[in-house]
Amino acid sequence: MDQKGYRRESFQSSTSDEDMLEIAGASVDLSMADDDPPLDREMGGFSSYNGGGMNGKTTMMDFLEEPLPGVGTYEDFNTIDWVREKSRDRDRHREITNRSKESTWALLHSVSDAFSGWLLMLLIGLLAGSLAGLIDISAHWMTDLKEGVCLAGFWFNHEHCCWKSNTTFTDRDKCPEWKSWSQLILGHGEGALAYILNYLMYVVWALMFSLLAVLLVKGFAPYACGSGIPEIKTILSGFIIRGYLGKWTLIIKTITLVLAVSSGLSLGKEGPLVHVACCCGNILCHLFTKYRKNEAKRREVLSAAAAAGVSVAFGAPIGGVLFSLEEVSYYFPLKTLWRSFFAALVAAFTLRSINPFGNSRLVLFYVEFHMPWHLLELVPFILLGIFGGLWGALFIHCNIAWCRRRKTTRLGKYPVLEVLVVTAITAILAFPNEFTRMSTSELISELFNDCGILDSSKLCEYVTDFNSTRGDGLPDRAASSGLQTSMWLLVLALLMKVFITIFTFGMKVPSGLFIPSMAVGAIMGRLLGVAVEQLAFYHHDWPIFSGWCSQGADCITPGLYAMVGAAACLGGVTRMTVSLVVIMFELTGGLEYIVPLMAAAMTSKWVADAIRREGIYDAHIRLNGYPFLEAKEEFSHKTRAMDVMRPRKNDPPLTVITQDSMTVEDVETIVTKTTYSGYPVVVSRASQRLVGFVLRRDLIISIENARKKQDGIVSTSVICFTDYCPPLPPSSPSVLKLRSILDLSPFTVSDEMPMEIVVDIFRKLGLRQCLVTHNGKLLGIITKKDVLKHIAQMANQDPDSILFN
Repeated sequence: MDQKGYRRESFQSSTSDEDMLEIAGASVDLSMADDDPPLDREMGGFSSYNGGGMNGKTTMMDFLEEPLPGVGTYEDFNTIDWVREKSRDRDRHREITNRSKESTWALLHSVSDAFSGWLLMLLIGLLAGSLAGLIDISAHWMTDLKEGVCLAGFWFNHEHCCWKSNTTFTDRDKCPEWKSWSQLILGHGEGALAYILNYLMYVVWALMFSLLAVLLVKGFAPYACGSGIPEIKTILSGFIIRGYLGKWTLIIKTITLVLAVSSGLSLGKEGPLVHVACCCGNILCHLFTKYRKNEAKRREVLSAAAAAGVSVAFGAPIGGVLFSLEEVSYYFPLKTLWRSFFAALVAAFTLRSINPFGNSRLVLFYVEFHMPWHLLELVPFILLGIFGGLWGALFIHCNIAWCRRRKTTRLGKYPVLEVLVVTAITAILAFPNEFTRMSTSELISELFNDCGILDSSKLCEYVTDFNSTRGDGLPDRAASSGLQTSMWLLVLALLMKVFITIFTFGMKVPSGLFIPSMAVGAIMGRLLGVAVEQLAFYHHDWPIFSGWCSQGADCITPGLYAMVGAAACLGGVTRMTVSLVVIMFELTGGLEYIVPLMAAAMTSKWVADAIRREGIYDAHIRLNGYPFLEAKEEFSHKTRAMDVMRPRKNDPPLTVITQDSMTVEDVETIVTKTTYSGYPVVVSRASQRLVGFVLRRDLIISIENARKKQDGIVSTSVICFTDYCPPLPPSSPSVLKLRSILDLSPFTVSDEMPMEIVVDIFRKLGLRQCLVTHNGKLLGIITKKDVLKHIAQMANQDPDSILFN
């Protein structure tokens, strides 16, 4: 027999996401008119697949009675079949339940299988909380390293270094144990030369940290850049990106996240912590068979891991669960809700046990307000919501335009240079302003702060008259010249944050968007809060103040305005609503401030949606061409399935396989000449009556296995997808039975079905493809990519933008 050119490299099935990391930085073009990317790119063993093989003289066996390695798994950059995965899990569970009645060992196995999900959540929570604590402690220390070093121990940050000092409360940050770089090098910290040296050291450390971060990302884990949330959303919707949640990505992202935050860039660690937690979840899934071998079950775990990530990022377990439900998850059954809550609880408890900030809080900017708000304050709160919506829409527009320019021009070829330039500009602009010199989390903590009698913050420099103090609270006071100077510095800080964040988010370093967005809103909120406070102080007899804000009363809390502004801007950028309000509520510990937060969050969402419908994560999903079918958008166009299916008019006929009349060579020829992810199986080419659907990957693996392990399988062997194969002459080679890999119940729709229903089916069932029939006769096929292209076309967008690149 002619068996030339058939490569015999062994096919290695892999379900771990750390495989194939080498393609992480490459551009993968799906612009071809096929259902899915060709396997040639991912499967070197079949890159020149054109039939043939070797007939090893092995014992005659029906290899399909045993599960073949690789059958039922998916290639990189493919979409999983949710229906098949859920069906397989139900079959597995049914088998375990039936066996549990046979023996004690089987019963124990059944109990351990049921308990494994909770054990996995416990491990994810412990690992995510531990890594978050490590990141917080390291970032805090390295941020302070830019300004000086502790002589008592270089591993102490500024605050910890001065804990045992005997300095007064007002001079607690000037303890002798902490030395700035000018004091260490020049022997004194005053004067122009000392200032210039501190300035230079600040910029040099920032450049060193960012350079190390971008080199590690570029050299070891290209998937470790960015926030990771757009890709997490895409993966949870069923898309496979191997390496994105692997061990190398976890290690490099953890290290470089500390470096990126410490460099002073306008980014946060909260978004990347979701990616880190999902990496933990994916890696730990490999300890349990039912999660390792089932992609749908694994995605339930990743949804819970995302909740744990937000839990440790903000110290908000309930907000983390709601964030996973509202923002990132595609399939979120009730069981996943309970497990997400447990994982978030364990993660928050672990971080609380580590106590990274030494204040028994999970975040640096935890705050408690004690003064109630007045109904009339809803007006400035709504104004902050409007500002948040406008800022969110502006930021998304500018950032997407810049990222698109980065992808389409030579700028994208120099990621290291881009990071260094942005870091240098950020450091040079940040150092002269004390509010931008500190870390963004410390800035937010300052802005949220409710001024007390002993508060030494520059934002609390009021003209104090102690004779007017009533009870425990301080009255509204006149602003001193120091506070007015601080307000101007905050205005400059606001302009810098607004400008520099546009260019920072999307660079090739880990970069979160929560903290920069909150900082912009908190600055604006503090400015507005102080303005309203001074207005009430000088004009307390105005009708709007006379009823509730008398002279000498403490009625305006600028820190509350900062918190509301932070929520408004974060909502404008991400379009979060319920989860955002709960996260902010958990940060403050006060139920009475939920109404202002809700008002600001809803206003910002309405304003931002009026300008641009999609949030920042959806915009980046569309920019990158990920095959993500948004469940929140309605499809209202009057088209039919026959308008979208392929083949269309003047197209070649649909490639099909017959159930019992094609040889191995015929099927291998089809596989070689096409790159489709699967093929419909019909009774015959003449009748086109549908029998089932077979995946290309399963077909290739099964044929190769048969050639290796079954005698008599050659190129002229007939492939049979039925239980009873037609009789053949005695001299004919052995028949290859492949019924076990055939999907006998592929999802089908009528050619007249409205696309509105078809889109809904794809969203709710997570289909990869559905077949179009007319009276049982196969007409064509609709893939997920066809649906996405059709939606883009109906929205007057470029349909070819739905390409994973």
